[in-house]
Amino acid sequence: MFDDLLGRLGLESVNSGACHSSWIDHPGGETISSRNPATGESLAQVIMASTDDYQQITERSCDAFLKWRQVPAPKRGEVVRQIGVALRERKRDLGLLVTLETGKIRSEGEGEVQEMIDMCDFAVGLSRQLHGLTIASERPLHRMMEQWHPLGPVGIITAFNFPVAVWSWNAALAAVCGNSMIWKPSPETPLTAIAVQKIVNEVAAANDCEGVFSLAIGEAHDVGESMIRDTRLPLISATGSCRMGERVAEVVARRMGRSLLELGGNNAIIVTPTADLELALRGILFAAVGTAGQRCTTVRRLIVHESLIETVIERLKRSFASLRIGDPWDDGVLMGPLINERAVETMQQALKAAEEQGGKILYGGKRLPRPGYFVEPALVRAEPGMPIVGEETFAPILYVMSYATLDEAIRIQNGVAQGLTSAIFTNDLRESEHFLSADGSDCGIANVNIGTSGAEIGGAFGGEKATGGGREAGSDAWKTYMRRQTCTINRSADLPLAQGVKFDTGPATTE
Repeated sequence: MFDDLLGRLGLESVNSGACHSSWIDHPGGETISSRNPATGESLAQVIMASTDDYQQITERSCDAFLKWRQVPAPKRGEVVRQIGVALRERKRDLGLLVTLETGKIRSEGEGEVQEMIDMCDFAVGLSRQLHGLTIASERPLHRMMEQWHPLGPVGIITAFNFPVAVWSWNAALAAVCGNSMIWKPSPETPLTAIAVQKIVNEVAAANDCEGVFSLAIGEAHDVGESMIRDTRLPLISATGSCRMGERVAEVVARRMGRSLLELGGNNAIIVTPTADLELALRGILFAAVGTAGQRCTTVRRLIVHESLIETVIERLKRSFASLRIGDPWDDGVLMGPLINERAVETMQQALKAAEEQGGKILYGGKRLPRPGYFVEPALVRAEPGMPIVGEETFAPILYVMSYATLDEAIRIQNGVAQGLTSAIFTNDLRESEHFLSADGSDCGIANVNIGTSGAEIGGAFGGEKATGGGREAGSDAWKTYMRRQTCTINRSADLPLAQGVKFDTGPATTE
């Protein structure tokens, strides 16, 4: 299955992690190994970009933007369409590489590539709809309108858990909007980024738009800091932890740039007395253990009505016990490994803190005795006020708590710093409408009778509060990647001012 996979994707045993219009043969950064988290073994090595390499890449990206912004948007969309076609042709191989590098199960790995394809399709249609408004003017014989222009080179920072899909949320939109871009992926998952860059390079070369898509793999303290400080980049889109987002927001705001932040989630599912329990339990299970709990949309807190709490706990314990954990490329496996040793240690520390704060581990949480970074999912009886419950531990830990009234459940759900995604399982129309109202969920995403994970690309993705407030992918998220311009055209021989202001100096004279 794995024979020649890297070769089919254009990867070698040692790879450059720096690319502008062409690959930098010998980048100046450190050499790192990409490791398979299911075995701990090295897949291949990557030489990362240095700060000097980053400067060279950004100069080329700026030059490419000056040319790309003049290309009509539908023609830019045609380039993105071709990228989608190229991704379709390599979906299986690229999906398997996602599985090998992140530990996602096969369907999730291929699903991530499909998400890139879907984003390309979405962006192609969008390329003919980058429209503004015609606005009524209060002045006679005047027309007022707004239009949208390309913004400039965009910095894209992505995390390990969605090593390619999140790039596409940004890159497909940025490209059709007329921007060039520089991608800084996580050093934990560099091979998938290099493989995608090689695919994109083929399309760019065929369409004479080299340099529009660039890659700079590097550490946060050098390439990352250079990127967020760079005044040539009017927008930084960053996906990662709340702590990382705070740093990005501070530095970019200081130079009056824009930040699009998609940060941590501490998501909750509410289960009411009228819920379809079979549906709810299926939704909870995927939301809790999909990607081994390493999604920003993973459900961390389960808030169950007091009349159902014991039933739900017992059912979840049986579900967790029957879950097949193993090599993520094997058929039937539903949960693979955590990303690295540090993630395993962080999970164990969180479970210890939960017990110290009064929680009780009801099931799991142990490390599995095998190579790689495998753990059991953990089910913990908890109280809303426990400090650890307010934190996002990137691991399959589900804190279960009870409630008496729906208002109490919503207060518990909203009582954390993050505000990404949320869900309620109910068959009561009033309960669902309350949950979706202004005094209901305070999250950027609110679902009824589905879990917290698995958002479609057609909707804008992102959250409120410490999650950062950014929106990526669908709806009108494209506006973030453009600059708005309000225009007024006067076709009269007079010069009336708005709001009735009078400023008349009499007839002009040539003397």
